[in-house]
Amino acid sequence: SSDVCSSDLRCGCVITDKVKALVQYRLEQADESIEAASLLFHQGILRRSVNNSYYAMFYAVMALLAIKKKETSKHGGAIGLFDREFVKTDIFSKDFSRWLHRAFDLRQRCDYEAQFRISKKDARITLDSAEKFIAEVKSVIADDSGDVKHL
Repeated sequence: SSDVCSSDLRCGCVITDKVKALVQYRLEQADESIEAASLLFHQGILRRSVNNSYYAMFYAVMALLAIKKKETSKHGGAIGLFDREFVKTDIFSKDFSRWLHRAFDLRQRCDYEAQFRISKKDARITLDSAEKFIAEVKSVIADDSGDVKHL
């Protein structure tokens, strides 16, 4: 039931089962996207790999924002909220912001810029950054028992 909740005693905040389910769903989307990015990279389909690497990060950010009940469907809004809520507060280092912004910019160029060619090196860097990004988001989100914690 969505009324069932857990409480983080340090802050008195409540995370409902509904929020936990949304966080889990977003992390599953991130996992699927990073897996696709890796497969596409190894097949030499670099633009789609960059697209999926970015989306893996985006879904991980959406998982973080769900915990804070600050979801947005806009990419720029999600990136701005990530920077404000998680980077400026030192939950994530500035590297994570740089990786996210870079992946977003490359994804935009791959998807919309006529005749844009992504290098294998840039696609690899984007994939590696996305893998690190997702691993750290999962580490920050889960407590020792694997349950979602309040941020």
